Amino acid sequence: MEKIVESFELYGKEYRLETGELAKQATGAVLVTQGETSVLVTAVVSKQQRDYDFFPLTVDFIEKMYAVGRIPGGYLKREARPSEKGTLTARMIDRPIRPGFPDGFKNEVHVVATTFVADQVNPPDTICVAGASAALLAGGAPFDGPAACVRIGRDKETGEFIVNPTYAEQENSDLELTIAGTADYISMVEAGAHEISEEDMLAAMTFGQEAIAAFCEKQAAFLAKVNPTPLPYVVHVPDPCIAERVGAYYDAMAAALKDADKQARMGKVDDLKAQIKEESFSEEERGAWASDINAACKALEKRAMRAMIIETGERADGRTPEEIRPLHIVPGYLPRVHGSGLFQRGQTQVMSVCTLGMLNEWQRLDTIEPVDGKRYMHQYNFPPYCTGETGRMGAPKRREVGHGALAERALLPVIPDEDSFPYAIRVVSEVLESNGSSSMASTCGSTLALMDAGVPISAPVSGVAMGLIKEGDDVVILTDIQGIEDFLGDMDFKVCGTSKGITALQMDNKAKGLSVEILARALKQAHEGRAFILDAMLEQIPAPREEMRETAPRIETIKIPVDKIRDVIGSGGKVVRGIQEETGASIDIQEDGTIHVGATSGTAMQAAKDIILGIVKEPEVGEIYEGEVVGIKDFGAFIKLTPGKDGLLHISRVANGRVAKVEDVLNLGDIVKVEVLEVDPKNGKISLDRLDKPDAPAGSSEPRGERREHRERRDDRRGGDNRPGRSGREARTPRRRHEAN
Repeated sequence: MEKIVESFELYGKEYRLETGELAKQATGAVLVTQGETSVLVTAVVSKQQRDYDFFPLTVDFIEKMYAVGRIPGGYLKREARPSEKGTLTARMIDRPIRPGFPDGFKNEVHVVATTFVADQVNPPDTICVAGASAALLAGGAPFDGPAACVRIGRDKETGEFIVNPTYAEQENSDLELTIAGTADYISMVEAGAHEISEEDMLAAMTFGQEAIAAFCEKQAAFLAKVNPTPLPYVVHVPDPCIAERVGAYYDAMAAALKDADKQARMGKVDDLKAQIKEESFSEEERGAWASDINAACKALEKRAMRAMIIETGERADGRTPEEIRPLHIVPGYLPRVHGSGLFQRGQTQVMSVCTLGMLNEWQRLDTIEPVDGKRYMHQYNFPPYCTGETGRMGAPKRREVGHGALAERALLPVIPDEDSFPYAIRVVSEVLESNGSSSMASTCGSTLALMDAGVPISAPVSGVAMGLIKEGDDVVILTDIQGIEDFLGDMDFKVCGTSKGITALQMDNKAKGLSVEILARALKQAHEGRAFILDAMLEQIPAPREEMRETAPRIETIKIPVDKIRDVIGSGGKVVRGIQEETGASIDIQEDGTIHVGATSGTAMQAAKDIILGIVKEPEVGEIYEGEVVGIKDFGAFIKLTPGKDGLLHISRVANGRVAKVEDVLNLGDIVKVEVLEVDPKNGKISLDRLDKPDAPAGSSEPRGERREHRERRDDRRGGDNRPGRSGREARTPRRRHEAN
């Protein structure tokens, strides 16, 4: 196959799609480029069908450090487990392309996006969706495309939308909306925002849909050049008698679903499914049609649940579509930790815990993104026991990383900046029970934990998950969906925000034909749900606590001249380590001379500050110090005024009266009270006077006449000239330079 290239410009940026030269053994391979950022996206579709009751799609996003000209950190010096950003990007590719495959397609599909170049100007993530779509279609896979993904920013000053903003453009944006789908429908939305209104969010989504259509048109032009041949993949069609036999149990399934308790309802449904298999199928049929029977039972459960809501307006747990489950909210649930909050909504329960630390405890990131790290970290854990199951616990899975990132995105806009609150902040959400939208419970619980810790967030944040049941023209929007409504419904739409506006949003859509009007209704209903939950939270803790826990560190900030930083650090860090060991405080020194001092004890805090300020303090004329004698010379003693500055106390000022030797009055280690007499403006040398002068000790000085007689006797013994400069020398007769011969 010859190399095929499609270059185009959209919304002020250059793009390129290429195929036919790289990775030719893959089913499809496309090199997609924005600016100089290039990602190779490959798709492989297995030739064999698998006996699964789900679609076996795997997506990997591979961050290569050579793409940014760096060698990976660590001992192995090679890329290992994906970063959090890499995991989120893989999820972002998976979610919009998964709905594009037909029901019953059971061939394994593996999509791999490998970063070749990351130019540090254009992010590599959004273009991967177009690359995956083009690779699948170029390979002839049965994919309903083209599909594309765009990021929408909004200029803070002009209010104009920006398509696929650069990193620099995103810095000046109050919105980060990532939206994916086809020219006809939206399948995935992720958003972070600075409290923007529902109307503005809806406008951005509408604009994003138009941009997606433009990119799909360019992709179609590329595929027309490729002219792929559809491969003969078989879509599995189960025997029609399976659905017919299972469908006979519709009334029984509808009855089993009507139970508010998740475990009890699941038990009834599982028992019914086992009964269906036992009564309606022979042992031989159960062996041959195992996955088809499971899929038919699941389809029956889905049909019964959806019909119940569409026809009666009643949900499985008896709620109306707009009703929120009972709330249980407890801020400050745990002792000693810096902040905690228990949030429970129905059978979803989350404990969030906040920990405060020094700024040097921020999370450092080793990725291809031009971001060094972050000081606010949110982590989410979903152990097996939260759903009453057994399982293996280990590294966080993609779902856990994604849910933690959503809660982090929701709260980040209200976190105070480090100038006003110089702390690193870590929040961990432990899911203790789960039956729908544990990520939104994490957002609410984390707001409680931050407020309990005394973090001065600009506004409290609440979140709610919305669902959708769509059958033809019949549409029902559900507030606060539970697990069954998520699994068997058409949409999972999570919305977070303050009373002023939206801070984060995430949507996965399984229903084609999701209109802007439906999204508008969902956003309005979500706003009402968020407000209800937020009011309940504020009844328990109306504002961040004014005082932090005694166990939390107190951090104060001081500023020193940049040229004094080396004095505070000392050779090899000796000085700063000594201060920390002596006081027990933690010290973080910035390149601009900002120093953050943290300690749980006010005494330790003040002691560390005093030492640092003493090091950088420049003594001034008239100031009085009590300093240690750190050096003695014939002409005087050096007194330590500050940890980095000594002054000279001349021998004439160590005592009242004349002193022959400094040691007659002072010894090393003595503490003396001195006043600064003079500071030389050229070299900074300091002259001191002693304020508590003692009288010179007897014998320390001889009278003037005795000293003269002593000198004369000494010179007589030497027999020399007593004149100055002639002591100890013999008399000489001058020689003439020119004597007569």
